[in-house]
Amino acid sequence: MKKLLNSLPFRLLLGIVVGVLLGQVFPLGAMKVVVTLQYIMGQLITFCVPLIVIGFIAPSITRLGKNASRLLGVAIVIAYTSSVCAAFMSTGAGYALIPHLSIDTEVAGLRELPEVVFELNVPQIMSVMSALVLSVLVGLAATWTNSKLTCDLLGEFQNIVLSVVSKIIIPILPFYIAATFCNLSYEGMITHQLPAFIQIILIVMAGHYIWLAVLYLLAGAYSGKNPWEVLRHYGPAYLTAVGTMSSAATLAVALDCARKSKVLRKDMVSFGIPLFANIHLCGSVLTEVFFCMTISKILYGELPGVGTMILFCVLLGIFAIGAPGVPGGTVMASLGLITGVLMFDDAGTALMLAIFALQDSFGTACNITGDGALTLMLTGYVEKHHIQENGNLESPIL
Repeated sequence: MKKLLNSLPFRLLLGIVVGVLLGQVFPLGAMKVVVTLQYIMGQLITFCVPLIVIGFIAPSITRLGKNASRLLGVAIVIAYTSSVCAAFMSTGAGYALIPHLSIDTEVAGLRELPEVVFELNVPQIMSVMSALVLSVLVGLAATWTNSKLTCDLLGEFQNIVLSVVSKIIIPILPFYIAATFCNLSYEGMITHQLPAFIQIILIVMAGHYIWLAVLYLLAGAYSGKNPWEVLRHYGPAYLTAVGTMSSAATLAVALDCARKSKVLRKDMVSFGIPLFANIHLCGSVLTEVFFCMTISKILYGELPGVGTMILFCVLLGIFAIGAPGVPGGTVMASLGLITGVLMFDDAGTALMLAIFALQDSFGTACNITGDGALTLMLTGYVEKHHIQENGNLESPIL
């Protein structure tokens, strides 16, 4: 019983429940404190994300040696393929289901959250995408030059980052998630706006689970390993993603979940999980495509043409690779496509942002959970091509 109470999944679920309940009863004065605390914790978590990316990807690339460039290319190809195929599946579902849906767009207004009492800004040392590019360049350059000193330094930096994650990030996550759900509950997002679009949200969630099943079955078939041995460890990562709505904020927990799997190679986990957290957004892409088609039907009376949707999906997969791993990152990165390809006006764009926010947490959870399947594919690839494992760093998290 004590082990259950101290487990991360229990603490995350408790944070969600407590947050929703407190949001219904807290007065304005108490919400000022909650909003401020969430802001400060969010700043701290966001600050650490580039450090986590550098601390895992760069050392992992140095351990891959001469195979680093090839594996990076393979990872990008399977991440893009997953996102685009998920988008095409969502498009097919949209043409089949949306004409038969009855959706009430008249939703109740939200209460405004109070302003942050004081802003403790903790800017990142660099953007997440900059950290990703720097990690790849430094890792590849250290490999090409056989720089043992740099490789050793990167390994030590990885140990430091793991310590920060285990002693700071993981302990504050339940409180951050509780504050997030408290804010959503106070606004009325959960009680008022969510029911209005419950049909499409349930359809999209079903799409997430179908696509995750496809990814894990394909990964298991290709690698020859049991995909359940990966998926069964992903509960904490899924709940964290639901609570934070951010792939970046969930990265630390996702790393730990993947490292518990007996079928994933440890070097592929350290290399793949941080990389896929930034470039593999299958759930968010699937969500955005279906919502865009729904809004087109609601506001403009018809669904976009097949050719238009194919172009949108192909380009969206590219934009998703560069999207920030923050709440709403995918839709923000692709606003140019929404207005330029689908020709949405201001009303369509505003509605897209609003309903995407309702479902963003589950899309993010799909992204994170799908990363485990892609890492299993990478494990299968290196084993089939007889790429030896170099280094075996155990995670001290939890």
